[in-house]
Amino acid sequence: MASSLANGETAVVVFFISQIIFSAPFSLLHEALSLSILSFFALSVEISAEFSSESLAQFKSRAGASSGILLGAVTLPGLMFSRLIQLLRVVSLHEIDSEELEYLRLQYWATSACCFGVLFFFYFIVPHLPNDNHSISFHSDWSTKFSLSFIALYAAVFCVSFATKFHCGGYTAVMLLWVLCHGLAAVKLIQHVLHTFPACASIGEALLVTTGLVIYFGDMLACTVVKINGYLASSEIVFVQYVIRKSEISTIIQGMLLGLLLFPMFLKFSLQVWECCTSSAHVEHRAYHEIGRTVIFCALLAFIFILIIPSWMQFVQDFPVHPWLWYIPSYIILIVPPFGLVMLSNLEIKGFGFGKKLLLNLPKKM
Repeated sequence: MASSLANGETAVVVFFISQIIFSAPFSLLHEALSLSILSFFALSVEISAEFSSESLAQFKSRAGASSGILLGAVTLPGLMFSRLIQLLRVVSLHEIDSEELEYLRLQYWATSACCFGVLFFFYFIVPHLPNDNHSISFHSDWSTKFSLSFIALYAAVFCVSFATKFHCGGYTAVMLLWVLCHGLAAVKLIQHVLHTFPACASIGEALLVTTGLVIYFGDMLACTVVKINGYLASSEIVFVQYVIRKSEISTIIQGMLLGLLLFPMFLKFSLQVWECCTSSAHVEHRAYHEIGRTVIFCALLAFIFILIIPSWMQFVQDFPVHPWLWYIPSYIILIVPPFGLVMLSNLEIKGFGFGKKLLLNLPKKM
């Protein structure tokens, strides 16, 4: 067990985190302390998992792979902290606004809370749950006190950082609650990932994927809430400092991911309704039943990715040209080839709003 911990992976992670923390300026003291505490706590959890394999036995990780908890817990927070250092230097040169720095700072705390929440779940909750062998494992008193000290220090740094940054008590409470919700969502999602895809990934890889998904969808939810609140109320809203000007490509990617999230949920509900209707009507031919399922699949896919997703993109980003119009060139190409290609050869497309005009310089000879 000791040889599995003293490997190249652990050495690289320790070297990586050490370089980041030692290069941090004093204005990022709270973030540097939180990253240090998170790293020590992740190392403690990984040691506990390596020396007590029964504690995480109910999660079937990839065979032959190490837990990778330390690597998975500090990768995204470390990358965001590195980005914070870079942006702080750019802000000091007055090349960007400070709002982008504050936005990334909040994203860092949300990422850190996701990782810390999952580590807390693995260390304190999972060992007290009965596994398949109906056995419950407990940690020693000294290791429990050692881990509790990490939690107390992290909570103190977390609260002090928000209290000193935001002077409004209501705004501070909302931000704290928002970050803590990320941690709860990460705990719920990683259980779903590990149970749905057994023996496909290590604990650290599942933690890395879970943190990325929670942060991405949390950002989408925050942008939507801010827009809705902005339309409903003209007064200053609590999330106004959260949202900054985002790139169009980021909104497009988030919209596609939103569609991939919504489509299975709506499809499952629609198929359940279809099954109830067809069973009550006593359909005799199985072929018509399968045709109906296919029609529901195609219609729902078109409804979400042609109507819902472009509407959401326009709602949160305010593109110069509505994303619905992006589908018109595709329809021309698919419906009337090769005449559609000839029509598009001289068409100037401005729909993406990237600040450049996309011209289709197609060959004249078909």
